[in-house]
Amino acid sequence: MTDLLLAIPPGMILIVGAFLAALLPGKLRAIAGIALPILGFAHLYGLPDDYTWTFQLFDTTIELVRVDRLAFIFGTIFHLAAFLSALYAYHVDDRVQQIAGLSYAGAAIGAVCAGDLITLFVYWELTALTSVFLIWAGRTEKSYKVGLRYLIIQVTSGVLLLAGALSLYSDVGTIHFGHIGIETFGGQLILLSFGIKAAFPLLHNWVQDAYPEATVTGTVWLSAFTTQLAIYSLCRGYAGTEILIPIGAIMTAFPVFYAVIENDLRRVLAYSLNNQLGFMVVAVGIGTDLAINGAAAHAFAHILYKGLLFMSMGAVLYRTGTAKGSELGGLYKTMPFTTFFCMVGAASISAFPLMSGFVTKSMILTAAADEHHTVAFLVLLFASAGVLDHSGIKIPFFAFFAHDSGRRPKEAPWHMLAAMAIAAAFCFGMGVWYEPLYALLPYPDVEYTPYNLTHVVTQVQLLMFSTLAFIVLWQTGLYPPELRSTVLDTDWIYRRAIPRVVGVAQKGMTYAFNAANAQFEQVFNLGVFWLAKKHRPPGVLGEPWPTGDTALFAVIILAATLVMYYT
Repeated sequence: MTDLLLAIPPGMILIVGAFLAALLPGKLRAIAGIALPILGFAHLYGLPDDYTWTFQLFDTTIELVRVDRLAFIFGTIFHLAAFLSALYAYHVDDRVQQIAGLSYAGAAIGAVCAGDLITLFVYWELTALTSVFLIWAGRTEKSYKVGLRYLIIQVTSGVLLLAGALSLYSDVGTIHFGHIGIETFGGQLILLSFGIKAAFPLLHNWVQDAYPEATVTGTVWLSAFTTQLAIYSLCRGYAGTEILIPIGAIMTAFPVFYAVIENDLRRVLAYSLNNQLGFMVVAVGIGTDLAINGAAAHAFAHILYKGLLFMSMGAVLYRTGTAKGSELGGLYKTMPFTTFFCMVGAASISAFPLMSGFVTKSMILTAAADEHHTVAFLVLLFASAGVLDHSGIKIPFFAFFAHDSGRRPKEAPWHMLAAMAIAAAFCFGMGVWYEPLYALLPYPDVEYTPYNLTHVVTQVQLLMFSTLAFIVLWQTGLYPPELRSTVLDTDWIYRRAIPRVVGVAQKGMTYAFNAANAQFEQVFNLGVFWLAKKHRPPGVLGEPWPTGDTALFAVIILAATLVMYYT
């Protein structure tokens, strides 16, 4: 039995099980979807410490499985996220979404347990191919177009990963997935590949474009795996790469401004996701043991509280048909449990003491301070205040309290509430009893105490002043109102710039074609006029020919025809 378990790569239980479960009828299929992540985690937990599974392919060692501490913590949270997502989607009777969600999670788990770049590439592309069906499941023309853009970007990331792996193999003679760095061209290509999935600045808009267009449950699946797989990959391959510090700092700051003016609350959460990823990227760039612990811990907590927020907004969308702040408000009256769970997620992402975000985000801030990255530290403080504004306050306030929209929807279904309750319990439980989480971290010997006077007082002051700023702006009417609008980000390129360039090019080509056509018509008319002139008297062909000349001409043509026919 043990040999059989060792022969199953992590994640494969979800991938294969998803297709087998598709053969079952409705509710049994949903129950199987909930059970598969439990079985998958039991399998992962049963593997030996630092387990590897390798085989030789020609002159290359393929490390199909590598489960060390870094892979285990990400594998653990991915299984938990898959379980919560499947439970949340219990009501969905759609084989496409169920197969896509479970196999997507399985591919992400397989990727974090991959020990070489080729195996990583296979799972990397599989996450793209499976996740796009969660967008296409909307079955609208818009979701189809968005899904195509999403797929192109994700496949491009995979192509860059493969090209980088081959280049790296040419340079160093190995495809082992360890520390890569940016000293080689292959390493730079791979960093760009990871950067696309991690939503680096200017490469990020696929998140805001795709996630809100997925189905109610599809967005919950999407929020957990793709970007966090990129964070894992950065931790593995680029720890201590200092260029990531300014990149991550920018990631934490710029989404704040977009999220404040965005009306679609699921898009607000997508910008908030960018913001939180930035903290992890900064930690990877710092690269110390404490910083990598902080990145892994924050990724663990982030998947849960961001999933909780997406679940609460998904429940609102499911019951009301909209997630736009301008059309919501007053929902706390009939959706009290969803309101409460949303507030728990908001408190966690804002890093309130006693919540999970506090015991993970403070680790990254401490690592930045210890290494004297003063500018990055200050930017992270600003970003922490910003996330309280757009996710800690704006999301629950505009969805449930800001004004009475007159909507009185039913409370979310029981299975949605159950998934939200479990996620909320983890958010609070990890904030109070953080030792089990710290024990899972890649460097368990690093000592860190989140609840000391400096951390608590600094964070409480930050939260208090941020809340005061929101109240003042709201009461004075200076806070940006929720308007029915489309906020353009880097999507300006394909929404505005490219159509304008194409329009100008079409006009130029039309003008050139018309001008050329006019010239051709003029030359053609002159030619016709010349021929007509020659055929009219006194033209060469216009006068009658003598009979002898005509007969001679006919004989010559007949002779030429006979010669050609008989030769």
